[in-house]
Amino acid sequence: MNDLDTTTRAEMLRDMVFVRRFEERCAQLYQQTKIRGFLHLYVGEEAIATGVCHRLRPDDAVVATYREHGHALMKGVSAESVMAEMFGRVDGCSGGRGGSMHLFDAEHRFYGGNAIVAGGLPVAVGLALAEKLAGRDRVTACFFGEGAMAEGEFHESMNLAALWDLPVLFCCENNRYAMGTALARSEAQTDLALRASGYGMPAWSVDGMDLEAVVDSTERALTAIRAGGGPVFVEFQTYRFRAHSMYDPELYRDKGEVTEWREHDPIHMLFDRMVADGQIEADGLAAIEQEVDARIELAVVYADASPIEDIATLERHLYAPNPESPTLQEVTS
Repeated sequence: MNDLDTTTRAEMLRDMVFVRRFEERCAQLYQQTKIRGFLHLYVGEEAIATGVCHRLRPDDAVVATYREHGHALMKGVSAESVMAEMFGRVDGCSGGRGGSMHLFDAEHRFYGGNAIVAGGLPVAVGLALAEKLAGRDRVTACFFGEGAMAEGEFHESMNLAALWDLPVLFCCENNRYAMGTALARSEAQTDLALRASGYGMPAWSVDGMDLEAVVDSTERALTAIRAGGGPVFVEFQTYRFRAHSMYDPELYRDKGEVTEWREHDPIHMLFDRMVADGQIEADGLAAIEQEVDARIELAVVYADASPIEDIATLERHLYAPNPESPTLQEVTS
């Protein structure tokens, strides 16, 4: 087990709380119709994005899923930029055109946010291939849910990554429910690391609710990948405390199950460990929550003040211009 020092533990605890409170604030803003469209929250899974991204280098790449707010924040995308994107405003990281599921920031090497299940896997393989051809030791970390392992893109991506010895860290966030379908109801083999090992790459499972276990596994995987060992698959066993999305009535799992998993809250697990080790006071969590809440409110104010894109630019970034086609202004005038 990785024994993190007091400073590192405190920093990671603050980051997990930041992701948690950011998501909870987004839920409130969604109910106020400040955020529209689909919204998939990361509550309960914060240890994975925090632990993995803390061990990546700034020049490493991240590709995520539609449940990607935490990954973007932990990769360095600003809370203001993410929140403005949620609001559909021009100062958002995708110019307000992507929303919750399509966060993107090339400067921080965060390449999505992808609304298609398993859609990010081929992108990650392409990024990793580019790094290998360029002779760089950068790693691409690809996050996806266990439901993606039923898709063809997963198998094609795993095969090519192993065949070409690409520097990819495959991070499977197994929260046990692909939308509303339990893993055991859809997959004959539920040992996901065993399935991944069939592609000839190192693969193992870890408790994704334990931040320090996540950090330990990430360091082990990155060391192997940077040494030229090819891709690594890690199954992070986790659980989402909220429904699949804000539209989900959550009729597929027992409330008692959710309550039981909340006993393994990654934030409280680390906090209790720090209290026991004398690294933080018993009221320290409340102080952190107050601090990050203030930070998040600044992001909300920023997003609310950001303008909506002018309709005159609606066609921008869609297609190459055709001089024979009428412009939007001509059509609407």
